[in-house]
Amino acid sequence: MNMSQIGRYLFLAGVLLSVVTGLAGNLGIPNLGLILVVLGAIVGFLNVSGAESRTFLIAGIAFLATAGALNGIPALGDSIAGIAANLSAFASPAVLIVALKSLMSTVGD
Repeated sequence: MNMSQIGRYLFLAGVLLSVVTGLAGNLGIPNLGLILVVLGAIVGFLNVSGAESRTFLIAGIAFLATAGALNGIPALGDSIAGIAANLSAFASPAVLIVALKSLMSTVGD
């Protein structure tokens, strides 16, 4: 199994964990937020190459802005707000890592 495959599995695990715990509560998972942040950071390192960085950053920023807006709509309910909060905790470090990698590659050129 190569690093790209590991990154894909960790991405799927992070999304699944975010959705399940958003729907059902944190299920008693200690440090759920920290787990999501660490998974997101690893995904940012492993999954996004230089060619994909721009698309990933634009999509990530759009998602994070939208997720933040969803948290402010009470009619959507606690489950949607929980999913959005968990996905944000997962996606934010990935976006940060990719942004830093992009900046470093720009400086290196």
